[in-house]
Amino acid sequence: MALRIHFTGEDLARTRIASECDAMWEVMLSLYRLRRRERTVVFTRWKQDILAKAPATTRMLTTLAPAHGYTVDFLTPRTEEGTMAAGLEALRRTARERLRTDLSELSLRHPGMQLPGWLDSLARGDQEAVGAVALASEAYFRACLLPYWPRIQAQVAQERARRTRVLSDDGWEAVFSTLHPSARWSFPTLELSYPADHDIHLNGRGLVLQPSFFCRQTPITLCDPELPPVLVYPIEHDPGWAYGEALDRRPALTRLLGLTRTQVLETIAHGDCTTGELARRLGIPGSTASRQATALREAGLVHSQRLGQAVIHTVTDLGTGLLEGRRPGLIA
Repeated sequence: MALRIHFTGEDLARTRIASECDAMWEVMLSLYRLRRRERTVVFTRWKQDILAKAPATTRMLTTLAPAHGYTVDFLTPRTEEGTMAAGLEALRRTARERLRTDLSELSLRHPGMQLPGWLDSLARGDQEAVGAVALASEAYFRACLLPYWPRIQAQVAQERARRTRVLSDDGWEAVFSTLHPSARWSFPTLELSYPADHDIHLNGRGLVLQPSFFCRQTPITLCDPELPPVLVYPIEHDPGWAYGEALDRRPALTRLLGLTRTQVLETIAHGDCTTGELARRLGIPGSTASRQATALREAGLVHSQRLGQAVIHTVTDLGTGLLEGRRPGLIA
């Protein structure tokens, strides 16, 4: 299954990299991270810190954005600024037809999910119900994201600067082909792995590439291809972001595995990556990255899977437990 985005020459001229992280997308995607069990240490500290802080009204958002599958498009309206204030204003202005369409799609795609009665009012465009969703989004953002927002913004800004350099040096082909290990660019189509087959014909509208802090595994887009086209894609992370400082290098673990192998394990734990990405992130030869990843895989600390011409490395539960200092017998 794949996401296919179809360009024209006019679309390439109108394609751009978003200037800021988008607060509404980060709200929605962070809800995914909060509820999914994933083999990464990048979000562990953040999840531990905010689980008890999430407001009760967050349940409204998790109804509209289930942990897996379809999420209503109107939760992530497109704004030029990408700020929370602009996003909330756009959410409050959501057209009644959009609300009805998205909520019908939610019911259709999650047939086994019990939907609360307040969704009926929302589907009718009741402004009190729409306002309640906006207030729930704002409360969640203030409690769970705002304390970390400067760090989140800084890392997204670094990714944007890196992508802008790639665009300047090598053009859109280099940008598209390195967005994700599954990305395949052959004009006029950008193809990426996706949970379902999905086609977007830009038809002269151009595309916004939106780097996202809480996006993980695969890029994501809106379900309705008629909405303003956006492709949200994951960035690389500083592992110490939730601490406000770099993580220590775990001297004991370094003595056990060696410095390079420890760095390779930590890098894979920060986000799934190919051997080539691993080499670039650490500044080591590809042969060294491959050899160290193989050793970690043989020790059960890393899982490797071929995807097309690339090999994707993912940390295992054992590897995560080792990094977090848990005894193997206690690894969930």
